[in-house]
Amino acid sequence: MSYLKFDKNLMINLEQSLPKEMLRTNKSGAYHCTTIVGCNTRKQHGLLVIPIPEMDDKAHVLLSSLDESVIQHGASFNLGLHQYGDNVFSPNGHKYIREFNCENVPVMTFRVGGVVLTKEKVFISHENRILIKYTLVEAHSPTTLRFRPMLAFRNANDLCVENDAINKDVRLTHNGVSTCLYSGYPELFMQFSKPVEWINEGHWYKGIEYTKDKVRGIPYKEDLWVPGYFELPIKKGESIIFSASTYECVPKKFEKTYDGELTTRTCRTSFFNCLKNSAKQFYLKKDSGTYIMAGYPWYNVRARDELISLPGCTLAINHEEDYFEILDTFLSALFRFIDKGEKDPTIGEIDLPDIPLWTIWAIQQFRRHTDSNECRKRYGASVRRLVEDIRSEKIRNLKLNHNGLVSSNGQNTPVTWLSASINGQPIIPRTGYILEFNALWYNAVKFLISLYENEKGEEAYVASLASLAEKIKLSFLDTFLNDYGYLYDYVNGSYTDLQVRPNLAIAIGLEYSPLDRRQRKGVLDLCTRELLTPKGLRSLSPKSFAYNPTYVGNPTEREYAVHLGPARPWLFGFYADAYFKVFGLSGLSFIERMLIGYEDEMTEGCIGSLSEMYDGNPPYTGRGAVSTAKNVGEILRTIKTVKQMTKLLTAQSE
Repeated sequence: MSYLKFDKNLMINLEQSLPKEMLRTNKSGAYHCTTIVGCNTRKQHGLLVIPIPEMDDKAHVLLSSLDESVIQHGASFNLGLHQYGDNVFSPNGHKYIREFNCENVPVMTFRVGGVVLTKEKVFISHENRILIKYTLVEAHSPTTLRFRPMLAFRNANDLCVENDAINKDVRLTHNGVSTCLYSGYPELFMQFSKPVEWINEGHWYKGIEYTKDKVRGIPYKEDLWVPGYFELPIKKGESIIFSASTYECVPKKFEKTYDGELTTRTCRTSFFNCLKNSAKQFYLKKDSGTYIMAGYPWYNVRARDELISLPGCTLAINHEEDYFEILDTFLSALFRFIDKGEKDPTIGEIDLPDIPLWTIWAIQQFRRHTDSNECRKRYGASVRRLVEDIRSEKIRNLKLNHNGLVSSNGQNTPVTWLSASINGQPIIPRTGYILEFNALWYNAVKFLISLYENEKGEEAYVASLASLAEKIKLSFLDTFLNDYGYLYDYVNGSYTDLQVRPNLAIAIGLEYSPLDRRQRKGVLDLCTRELLTPKGLRSLSPKSFAYNPTYVGNPTEREYAVHLGPARPWLFGFYADAYFKVFGLSGLSFIERMLIGYEDEMTEGCIGSLSEMYDGNPPYTGRGAVSTAKNVGEILRTIKTVKQMTKLLTAQSE
């Protein structure tokens, strides 16, 4: 039985099938995203969505969808599905779906009378091109297929309305056509693996609605241009392949290209394989280097997200070379910024003060993957330089104080991952001594000591670092540890923030923590009682007067709610690390049970992946971006840790 398989009963029930989405990417910024029934419910959904660097750094929807029709005895059966006003769906192609299977590639099986047709989709790696393979499995009479391409040619965050500015010209190409609706956009080539008839019959499909956008309180109605339709006969047992791309292709090579792409796929036969497949979809390869996208469908590369997701999305799935490429690309960009103030054109938010600290953490995970010698050889100099840059206050908005702690000014501009703001003003103005900044700082210094403590000629340097680490530890405990046994979230002068937030888990989950085991356990118990859910750690304790567990409403309402309760899976990685540090191997069964909550999400939301956040209260519905790198990465890293701990437990019992 397939791990990701949905039968007819679920597919025809739109209340169950429409919330389930699927995502495929080309690992170069382009993607295909829609629901499992093929009905677009977000403006970011589309069959071919690509970046156009010549225009901006955003994704653009070229081909919104392709409506297929099965024609027999002069009768046409449209397999498409779109939503219009008053909750009207037309055509009702979902009623013909018999199965959706996503083990290797997305495969839909349709049954129209005596006709059984399968549809498989493959996004070609590092090309702005999607292939769709149609196979007529069963038919008792002559069958014709008709295809209507629905074009958008717009920014993925905008909407298209009927207008006279479009270019309606369609040019015949080899087994297809090409068109470009607006100046500045690339030409869209739509071709088939066999000769096809093109009927030029342009018109607008008006009033298509996107329910996800409607619920989010943003514009949700769109008009799409259909320039005409393709028609071609198909025989029983025959397969035809449709190609949509930004360049003309050779039809006779479609099948070879399709089969070749299949060999690179990771079959989604397990929880781990689903996340492994999802992790690789975040990769972004450009001429300037290799990166990790923060998430789909609306995030680009963001420094902090890339660093947090990096170990899990590479090392945890045994993609060591990708780790090297991504980290080396990042370090070059980071050092350029530190030295020259040059912001990287691809990596956003590289100027935030905690980025060097997260960089050291990401390198530390490589040490866990190998050993200190290998880590020192590859990245010891980089860790040393970053620590010294912090000590000499070369990092903007990161001040090293006389007590050894670092401070940042986040009063008027968000500087931490709790970055929600209204009109640029942070909703949670974390400023001064920030908890995770200083936990990461202590961890960084101790990590650097561990890399060089056995090196000849480094005794004096290591001694100075040890003195600094001891100062940080004492100041950390004096500043953050409160009378209630947990840690202030941030301290600014005489103000101490008592809110219980998941930065506690980061502080106790790091390899080196200023807290001893007893103190860690006290903080861990609080995290378990007030923050832990089956989908991650809440961003705020339910005991807080400001607690808001659901990320819903209009944009302003959602911005206020985003860090006031919804749970984040990526924080569970730090919680699990802390749990093992406190309970050792005896904590294995509990962490394994908690991972079940994330495995349940493989058939919900964006199938095979993890959403950006989940409601803080049951039923823990997924919200935000449908697939997020740091969530996938940290759960993968946790799975790897569990496997390592299981091996240790097995070895002890033998």
